[in-house]
Amino acid sequence: MAKIAPMFECTNIKGKVAAMTITTFTSREFQQNANRAQKAAQAGPVFITNRGETGHVLLSYEHYQRITGKRRNIVEALSMPGLADIDLEVSRSHELPRPADLS
Repeated sequence: MAKIAPMFECTNIKGKVAAMTITTFTSREFQQNANRAQKAAQAGPVFITNRGETGHVLLSYEHYQRITGKRRNIVEALSMPGLADIDLEVSRSHELPRPADLS
């Protein structure tokens, strides 16, 4: 029988708090009840275990998009929105550069 953990609050990468239920299926239960696992994934992640060790996590596509931030490429993934409005003052160093030690 699948184990269902109580709901808990989590904060995603955008700072939004949401309630989520974690469900655990053994690999055998998952094979026999894939439809039930898909329904459980609508409420939160479904952990699929094999011999007691978590091997896979089933997420709804909507949840996957939320946690990945719907990023399309590495530039967007590494960009930090909202930083354009920050003033950054960097003082210029007047020290002479040292030669590189290539030994």
